[in-house]
Amino acid sequence: MKQIYIIGFLFITSIFYAQNQSVLGKWKTIDDETGKAKAIIDIYEKSGKIYGKVVTIIEEEHKGDLCVNCSGEDKNKPIVGMVIIKGLSREGNNEYGSGKILDPKNGKIYKCFIQLEEKDKLKVRGYIGFSILGRTQFWYRVKS
Repeated sequence: MKQIYIIGFLFITSIFYAQNQSVLGKWKTIDDETGKAKAIIDIYEKSGKIYGKVVTIIEEEHKGDLCVNCSGEDKNKPIVGMVIIKGLSREGNNEYGSGKILDPKNGKIYKCFIQLEEKDKLKVRGYIGFSILGRTQFWYRVKS
């Protein structure tokens, strides 16, 4: 009987641990070229897909920037409030892909793959064609 309680406790504990291992939440972006923090992105789920919206730009001089290089409905729209990650699907444990990511700096849209490396570290890869042709950033969870 004692073993059943221990197994039950471990099962419940693992459920809570797995819930904390989620890509959902607010993330601080780090520029892979400069190493500087750029923005806070809120990653959320909608209709079974993963999306990411810019909620804050960290650099004071860029807070009011518009996406002048974007095309379509995003052209000349404020970057704050813009959805930059669109339609990612779960592809494994803590891995999501088959979606797109927008780089507001150059207005280009790339294929996207994200993976939770650690509880508070997210690997974000944007690429063209094959995953090998792209760049990777690491984002860090914003503690509430």
